[in-house]
Amino acid sequence: MTDTPTRRLRPFLARVRRLPAWSALVAGTFVGGLLGGAYGLFTPPEYTATAYVVAVPTDKATPDAARGFAQAYGRVATQLAVLGDAQVWAGVPVRTLRDSVRTATSPDAPMVAVSATAARPGTAVDMANAVSRALTRHAEDTKGNTQVRLVQFSRAVKPGAPANASSAVTSLVGASAGGLLGGLALLARPRRAGRGEDPAPAASVPGPATAADVPR
Repeated sequence: MTDTPTRRLRPFLARVRRLPAWSALVAGTFVGGLLGGAYGLFTPPEYTATAYVVAVPTDKATPDAARGFAQAYGRVATQLAVLGDAQVWAGVPVRTLRDSVRTATSPDAPMVAVSATAARPGTAVDMANAVSRALTRHAEDTKGNTQVRLVQFSRAVKPGAPANASSAVTSLVGASAGGLLGGLALLARPRRAGRGEDPAPAASVPGPATAADVPR
């Protein structure tokens, strides 16, 4: 009775060995596309909204100083001093803002981009605008020391489409990855000798040479 599973498995393995070599490539592409499509279908959508603020120097500062403080404010925007004020206008906890808000700056322009990601587009807009507003308030309080002001350059607008990839894109990515793995498995598969090929003849080894009789 213990040999029954083994006996059932042997015919299956034999049928698998008789499959054509390119079947691994097709199977990998199909399974990868199926898994990628399922990932894109069941992953909840995420929306991203971005607000922009610009650093403006006063009469006692230079444009280079404004660019330098823009870099500094980009790092300060996700700190508790700013997020604590932003949570009042955003209507979400500080922890949510810390996990969902990102900033980006440029060394060539005194501008700070504040991006927020959420499951609803309206929430993403509220978080991005709230953090940019709190950041400008914080910069206004320290203007006497920095001689640089932050001005609202562009408010965040409601995104029209999710930021994450659609199920069609994830299906293509999964199919490509599955096809690649199938191709690697095909290359690593041991080659079998052809059914109609005769075994190669064994190499003949010459016997020891016999010395000819030399008359003395």
